[in-house]
Amino acid sequence: MSEFDQHAATYASAVNDSIAFSGLKVDTFVRAKLHHLERILRENGVTPADRIVDVGCGVGTYERQLAASWPNITGIDVSQASINEARTNCPNVAFAQFDGRTMPFEDDSAAAAFAICVWHHVPVEQWPDFLGEIRRILRPGGVLAVFEHNPWNPLTRLAVERCVFDKDAVLLSMPKARRLLASAGLTVEKNQYILTVPAVTGIAGRIDSWLSPLPTGAQYLVVARKTLQ
Repeated sequence: MSEFDQHAATYASAVNDSIAFSGLKVDTFVRAKLHHLERILRENGVTPADRIVDVGCGVGTYERQLAASWPNITGIDVSQASINEARTNCPNVAFAQFDGRTMPFEDDSAAAAFAICVWHHVPVEQWPDFLGEIRRILRPGGVLAVFEHNPWNPLTRLAVERCVFDKDAVLLSMPKARRLLASAGLTVEKNQYILTVPAVTGIAGRIDSWLSPLPTGAQYLVVARKTLQ
């Protein structure tokens, strides 16, 4: 049984408890990552007919909004309880439980994939296989967006320490993520730190964008591509 099975019904409240010291709610962080993710999909020409895979979808937090523009999205997760919750939250979206090793898709079948704060839960010894599976399912030219916690931000570390389902977390820095993605045969095209300021629009959003080269953000984003063969 996945550790997340016991937290599926209380996922949002658990995250909110872990970040309560900030005065923010999980929705603030979700909206910011949706903003970046939707931009990435559009900039890379991902169409409504294209397959998108949410690797480690949890309870379907991102599917409800994304499915309106990209209906061919599928969320996968190792936690069956989370998948059940996701199906309740997003009844018109496809979800599938998998064993954490082999993703239930054919080779070269996805135009895009994303993994939002998932990598740090994968056992370290499985990191190469995890990235290799994502590369396998992406079509040549397919894009991968990875969002991860920034271990160089002390408030992020505090939130992770306080989160009941982050006890197994092994945080990795952006430079390390870039190296591992390259080692897996993916070409890193863009990276930035996000959420130094918890906003993506208005003056605060512009400030956060200006600060994106600095390792001050609560999280970071790396965009990589399966190079043409």
